[in-house]
Amino acid sequence: MMSTVNQVDADALADARRAEWDRLDELSRSRLDGQGVDELILRYRAASADLAELKTSVGDSPQSAYVSSVLSRARLRLTGAPESILTQARRFFVDQLPAALYRLRWTTLVIAAVFVAITVGVGAWLASDPALVATLGAADFLEQYAEESFTDYYTENPAAVFAGMVWTNNAWIAAQCVLFGITGIWPIYVIVQNAFGLGVSAGVMAAYDRLDVMVLYILPHGLLEMTSIFVAAAGGLHLFWAWVAPGPRTRPAALAQEGRALATVAIGLVFALFLSGLVEGFVTGWSLPWPVKIGIGAAALAVFLVYMLLVGRRAYERGERGDLLEYEAGTPQLTAG
Repeated sequence: MMSTVNQVDADALADARRAEWDRLDELSRSRLDGQGVDELILRYRAASADLAELKTSVGDSPQSAYVSSVLSRARLRLTGAPESILTQARRFFVDQLPAALYRLRWTTLVIAAVFVAITVGVGAWLASDPALVATLGAADFLEQYAEESFTDYYTENPAAVFAGMVWTNNAWIAAQCVLFGITGIWPIYVIVQNAFGLGVSAGVMAAYDRLDVMVLYILPHGLLEMTSIFVAAAGGLHLFWAWVAPGPRTRPAALAQEGRALATVAIGLVFALFLSGLVEGFVTGWSLPWPVKIGIGAAALAVFLVYMLLVGRRAYERGERGDLLEYEAGTPQLTAG
């Protein structure tokens, strides 16, 4: 008996409100001036109340389904249609990503300088004393490494397989800097560890008069590859610093903002490291003149730096910081002072 009475109430409400619902539907499909927008909002609120009443008294019904569809169209008109994937991709690559990279430029430069200093220092230290080189392994093993193993590494696998392998490895190194950046220790550890390892290789190669070969094999892909790792480490340290010194923001807000920007950088580095992986797999170890190989690597780095510094500066000057839009990131918390 109760359900029958409720359905009668729903029919009565629908008869009484049908003209208003139809008017709301008409407004949601029309071009509106200021007065029309005000009417749309007013009728949207009234229809929302009607839907709540229908849901309470009847639950799911043809009347509530109709009002829900009308409200959905009106809500879309009020909030705007969602952006297409192409629009979102354009904003990401033209605004968010270059601005996020640009913010890291000075930290990246400092990390690069420290990396080079450690690599050169360790390599020169080892090469200056044959006794130190001898502690690294047997003489025949080291000689084989310098004469064959170092260069064979770049051609012992098919180019596509090797490119995928180094891309995965480098992406994992960059991911470590991103994931554990908040510690403030891990990005530094990754940079020092890789600089020390490269310095040891340089010392061994120099001891066997093969340092020039090492430089030739490292430069084509290493220019962009190592720059990408430096950027990842810089992003991790920025996340750490947002936790240490959030400024006028709360620590959760600072970490959230830097974390979102760092996620933007991490996605961008996937593409940069993919490009360096292609260079390492298809250029470094194969039969091309060395000026061509190094030129390809330098061109890849130049494209990245132009994107980071020039495109990034323009995006930064437009107010971009690499973060999500306000309504994507959530309503900000206002603070005084």
